[in-house]
Amino acid sequence: MGDGLDAEVVTRWATAFGTYLAAGPVVVGRDSRPSGSMVLPAVAASLMSTGHDVWDIGVATTPTTAMAVSESEAVGGVIITASHNPQPWNALKFLDAGGLFLTAEANQHLQEKLDSGEGHVTAAELGSWQSRQDADRNHLDAILKLPWLDRQQIAARNLHVVVDAVEGAGGRIVPALLSALGVRCTPLYCGMSGHFPHDPEPTPAHLTQLCHTVREQGADLGCAVDPDSDRLALVDGTGQPLSEELTLVLAVDFLLGHQAGPVVVNLSTTSLVEKVAAGHGVPVERTPVGEANVVQTMRAKGAVIGGEGNGGVIYPALHAGRDALVGIAMILQSLTEKDSTLAQLVSALPPAAMVKEKVASDTVPLGDNLAAIMRGWESGTIDTRDGVRWSSADGWVHVRPSNTEPVVRIIAEARSDAAARSLIERVKSAS
Repeated sequence: MGDGLDAEVVTRWATAFGTYLAAGPVVVGRDSRPSGSMVLPAVAASLMSTGHDVWDIGVATTPTTAMAVSESEAVGGVIITASHNPQPWNALKFLDAGGLFLTAEANQHLQEKLDSGEGHVTAAELGSWQSRQDADRNHLDAILKLPWLDRQQIAARNLHVVVDAVEGAGGRIVPALLSALGVRCTPLYCGMSGHFPHDPEPTPAHLTQLCHTVREQGADLGCAVDPDSDRLALVDGTGQPLSEELTLVLAVDFLLGHQAGPVVVNLSTTSLVEKVAAGHGVPVERTPVGEANVVQTMRAKGAVIGGEGNGGVIYPALHAGRDALVGIAMILQSLTEKDSTLAQLVSALPPAAMVKEKVASDTVPLGDNLAAIMRGWESGTIDTRDGVRWSSADGWVHVRPSNTEPVVRIIAEARSDAAARSLIERVKSAS
């Protein structure tokens, strides 16, 4: 914040978005970052200056904001969040009338509006501002009405969950969900101050305190969400952190037991999804990395569940976006129905190890050059829709330039850590 994103930049983009949208109200929500209290009024003023009424839902999670759009007559939404990035960062996420992130084509139209500089209306046409306090309640009510969720059954398990909300927007609504399900909650960093006590990305390396608290409290599991609560990571009852990849795997396995249908994930997500889906007799479709890509394919294929291996569960029957809360509901219902611990659910999965690395952009071949090299490897399949992905029966490796950093991301998965690392080294030594 302040280095690339300031009030002037915010105003220009929000004005362009207001010009891009059809007439009608716009929902605006933000995560708990301190800079959000400056950004939100700038966004609201810009939208009102383009003739839109603003429905301000205050501090709210990304899925809560998306649902506030999709379940209303709003023509769009703005989420003020930098997601899992450090606290000084902030950003604007734009939603269409369906509560979906803009497609590449829509973003191009938005860029054209930004470049044109048009959009402000006369004083008589200015929009109004209205505070709306029902977004959390509506989100929770929708989850509690899901057909596979049995509140009494979950409550009877007397589960105890520790929640690390990293002082983000989930600090209020995640404990509220657990309370509604009759689950005892020990809150950890749920104050919503926006001052993150540790790296906010919910990966095992950042969950030390959550693991300790689960063990100390004798809890059944721990749940970690990122600052805008669209990603979920888990800790089992022994205090062992699970790979964020397993969140989606467990959710898919649970949901397919209730509702058969296609599954969609991105190219970098664990192949355990295919293995679990095969057990239920349903296909899996893969897409380029990016939530918008996953959602677009889910809608085209009529998928019943999908997501990304970063802990992002997408359940389109609720709304078409990543939602840590629906992920929590699925995990708790699964534990209850199977009368299992989280560790037992994980132990039933096939062995898999994933390794993720970042390297400088000029240290490995890319694109067609890398694909040509990989075609010389033993039998495997090449996918070049997003970087290059090589896969075989024994494992896969995905190499793609980062969209946010001057680096190349290399992700490999195999039956053992050593085998996955071998695939990484094979890419790094390719020439």
